[in-house]
Amino acid sequence: MKIKDLNKIQILKLLEDAAKLWLAEDGLWFLEVEKAFGMDTAIKLDKLVWEKFSPLEAKKIMQRFKIKENGGISALKQALKFRLYAHINKQEIIKVTDKKIILRMNTCRVQEARERKNLPLFPCKEVGLIEYTYFAKTIDPKIQTKCLTCPPDGRAPQHWCAWEFEEKN
Repeated sequence: MKIKDLNKIQILKLLEDAAKLWLAEDGLWFLEVEKAFGMDTAIKLDKLVWEKFSPLEAKKIMQRFKIKENGGISALKQALKFRLYAHINKQEIIKVTDKKIILRMNTCRVQEARERKNLPLFPCKEVGLIEYTYFAKTIDPKIQTKCLTCPPDGRAPQHWCAWEFEEKN
């Protein structure tokens, strides 16, 4: 059997598995760097990786789904739905205005895995600022990213983190 022979449900399950494996590999890499060199070095290197990966992911999504460059908040809103995270974490996008949205990560496989392993929460705010800023700026350089809440700052009861994206003129 080949991928082209799979039905829609099988393809969606394969996509979900691929996204989970991508995140597992990222997590395993991070844990090994953290063990060998400490959390500060692991975060420093993780930020460098996300600075490169986020634009790649954004460009591939834009290309695949014909999302126009400089498409503003509406283009970002569409692109966020196709990120690998969107297939494995429960997230919601809240429209505040035509120029502003909030992305909430309601479930987070990274934080939940760390909780299961009795590890401290991953202080992902620094990494998230890089990840989301570079993703959004690839979609449209006029979009500014702001963290509303993210570990280590704590979390809201209904979500792990929240990010605001605003299109500035």
